[in-house]
Amino acid sequence: MATKVTTRLRSLELAHSLLPVLKAISDEYRLAILLTLSEESKTVVELTDQLGIAQPLVSHHLKALRDVGLIVVTPEGRSNRYSICCDAVNEPIQLLSSLASASPNN
Repeated sequence: MATKVTTRLRSLELAHSLLPVLKAISDEYRLAILLTLSEESKTVVELTDQLGIAQPLVSHHLKALRDVGLIVVTPEGRSNRYSICCDAVNEPIQLLSSLASASPNN
């Protein structure tokens, strides 16, 4: 019985720790940014141009993604380059991209 309770508590703790990440990627703009960054790193200007989103909005969403650890920033001259933090994040994002392009609704 104690094992079931311990497993349940671990599952709840894991769910609690994942909640901020899932909330971050549930936003359409943030997910679009992640899908774009899964192809290659970008600056704010490049993301703004590619996604057609205003610069302040891109910066706002990049901060939210950075706050939960999904992306990293690398200084590059007078600007910053943003990329997905690691393969553990990049691979599922690329899988989502593949699923979307394979969807019969497209």
